[in-house]
Amino acid sequence: MSEPTSLAGEAEQLDAADGLAAVRGRFVLDDVTYLDGNSLGALPAHVPARVADVVRRQWGELRIRSWEESGWWTAPERIGDRIAPLVGAAAGQVVVGDSTSVNVFKALVAAVRMAQEDGRGGARTGPVRDEILVDATTFPTDGYIAESAARMTGCALRPVAPAEVPGALGDRTAAVLLNHVDYRSGRLHDLPGLTAAVHAAGAYAVWDLCHSAGALPVGLDEHGVDLAVGCTYKYLNGGPGSPAYLYVRRDLQPRFDSPLPGWNSHAEPFGMRPAYAPASGAVRGRVGTPDILSLLALDAALDVWDEDAVSVAAVRAKSLALTDFFLRCVGAYVPDGRVESVTPAAHAERGSQVALRCDDAGEVMKRLIERGVVGDYRAPDVLRFGFTPLYVGFADVERAARVLARTLGEAG
Repeated sequence: MSEPTSLAGEAEQLDAADGLAAVRGRFVLDDVTYLDGNSLGALPAHVPARVADVVRRQWGELRIRSWEESGWWTAPERIGDRIAPLVGAAAGQVVVGDSTSVNVFKALVAAVRMAQEDGRGGARTGPVRDEILVDATTFPTDGYIAESAARMTGCALRPVAPAEVPGALGDRTAAVLLNHVDYRSGRLHDLPGLTAAVHAAGAYAVWDLCHSAGALPVGLDEHGVDLAVGCTYKYLNGGPGSPAYLYVRRDLQPRFDSPLPGWNSHAEPFGMRPAYAPASGAVRGRVGTPDILSLLALDAALDVWDEDAVSVAAVRAKSLALTDFFLRCVGAYVPDGRVESVTPAAHAERGSQVALRCDDAGEVMKRLIERGVVGDYRAPDVLRFGFTPLYVGFADVERAARVLARTLGEAG
């Protein structure tokens, strides 16, 4: 087993050579080792002043004039264009607003409608598309939404493990809802390969990017993804409840038929016409009045990527280095048999978190938090540690493993 002083010294050297180390100073941090950014990102230090300006000047002084003068009305598309490069999309395809759950519903129903339209003589002909495949290991809300979408569109719902999707696809498959990274295990699924398989079957791919956007390259345009959704309060650090986003591939936008045709997505939103006429472009993904305060807090948080010229490739490289080092430290410090990693060792299959299975995981995590190491717990037996490369360092990683070992030693 490695000596703690040896790994601590290595951590110090790795931090000294870290090209993203300076970005850490742009966040509000303390002595706590915060490894829960895969649930809620840390606060960028400049956000409070920006939000204060929104509240005091834009709302307090300009009031309703801010819809135009402060750019409130167009913020969902403008901020969507800022997120677009982080998920590998060109401008004009991402719109911000609503929650992830609402966007999953919009995307999945729209995907089924396009598939069923194809079967009525559109670009793709064949049997009626009346089946939805959903990731069997999905975050629960995606499953709930998929079940409701299936009932509303007259489809059968089939839960399928992502690796088994190619074999489960058929000529009745309308849409497939998948998670890029498994929220529990941290497994990274094969977005390019699975998207290609879905398309070969004549169906549409909807990807949930909640646990990948801002932590690793996604390549939506490159891989021809049809529709995608994601939250902004994890690796994008937008704040609790910050609005989600919806990606609609450019060539599909004229056919995107939202099940929630609100006035914000109308071609003439202030025309107040009784009949709905959809706007052009990604604006079709909007519904109602955007949550301006949280939306503009997110806008401010995204400055971290611009002002420090942070690349997703650099973030991914550090993410893999952090998770590799954490697994090494755990292997060196934690007694054999006390924990088992359920996160894949292969880089191509790993997101930006490490999930460790252990007995009494809920109680262990409580004790870790009391000792200043914050991760989270997923039932029944998983300790989850998320690594946000913008502000997590190698010394954090070494300390977390050391405290985990001490905590498990006391529990044993």
